[in-house]
Amino acid sequence: MKSVGKGVKEIRVRTPSGVYRTIYMATTDAVYVLHAFVKKTQKTRKQDIDLAAKRLKELR
Repeated sequence: MKSVGKGVKEIRVRTPSGVYRTIYMATTDAVYVLHAFVKKTQKTRKQDIDLAAKRLKELR
């Protein structure tokens, strides 16, 4: 996800009850989950992107 930061990826899981998203970053030592949420609209909310970006900044 370029909108969050370099090296950040996203996992999408569709179920009958909704779409679940996890924004994460993997390094050689660990996988860091930056944010996980239920997506209810087609566009990802700015709040969710900003929160993941904030957590990435704190991690680095």
